[in-house]
Amino acid sequence: MLNPYLFYQDTCEAAFNYYAKVLGGKIDAMMRSSDAPPDMAAAPGREKTIMHARMSLPDGSVLMASDAPSEHFHKPQGFSISLTVADPAEGERKFNALADGGNVTMPFSKTFWAKGFGMCVDKFGIPWMVNCPAEEM
Repeated sequence: MLNPYLFYQDTCEAAFNYYAKVLGGKIDAMMRSSDAPPDMAAAPGREKTIMHARMSLPDGSVLMASDAPSEHFHKPQGFSISLTVADPAEGERKFNALADGGNVTMPFSKTFWAKGFGMCVDKFGIPWMVNCPAEEM
């Protein structure tokens, strides 16, 4: 089983709350840096950042993430989170919600391989592909 682990620049909590709403996920864990033991205390000003978050999605997949300290944060590149949705109308709804406030790199539309497919980078900087396969995979 592969489970993506995403790093944010202090927007993990907002991103996970948004994804829970858009994707129908359930946030199982949202640990703040202030929850760490005293010998692992957060750097001053980072107490409210997210040390670890975990979300279960309706299809059984899991998404995990945290806020990376600025000196360790790198803009996401070289990957996309791929979301497979059976119904094209639902796929387009999820795509539009993920793209809202971000950038569309390929508009959601029918392709030769899919009932619907689109690519975007969400408002939190995470690249997504939403795919409604022409046939069940």
